[in-house]
Amino acid sequence: MSTAELEEFRTQFLARQTEAEEALIHGELEPRLELWSRHDPVSLFGAWGPCKTGWDEVSRIFRWVASRFSDPVYARSDFHYDVEVADVSGDMAYTVGFERFNASRDGGAPEPVTVRVTHVYRRENGEWKIVHRHGDLAPEDQSPPSEAQS
Repeated sequence: MSTAELEEFRTQFLARQTEAEEALIHGELEPRLELWSRHDPVSLFGAWGPCKTGWDEVSRIFRWVASRFSDPVYARSDFHYDVEVADVSGDMAYTVGFERFNASRDGGAPEPVTVRVTHVYRRENGEWKIVHRHGDLAPEDQSPPSEAQS
C-alpha cells in the first residue's frame, strides 16, 4: 500500500462516506446505498441489534434505520465521523472510528450519541464499496490509567 493510495481513499471515498452517513441521520437513505456492494458477501452487525448478511437483508435494515431517523431532532444532529485507523491493502481496506451526533430518545431532550464503527471495503471495478459494517454504542472507557497518570 502506498501512502498516496491511502490518502486518496481517505480524501475521496471516506469523504463521500461521511456525507452519506450524515444524510442517513437526516433520514436520507440513497447516499448510503450508493456506497455499498451488491455482491455477496456483505454483512451488517448493527448498533440497534440487527446482524444480517446478504444485500437483500442488509438493505432492508438500512431502510428501517433511515425511517427511525425521520424525527426532526436529527436535522440538528451535528454529525461527525472520526476515523481513528484506516488502511488499504490491494483491493481491500478497513476503517475503525466513531460516529458522533445528537439524538432524542423516547421524545426526551437531544443527547450526544457515540457509535463505534468498523467498516470493511472491497474495490469492485476500480471503485471502493462497503462490504461490512459493525457498529455499537460506545461504552464508558473503564481502562486503567496510563503509567504517566499514576
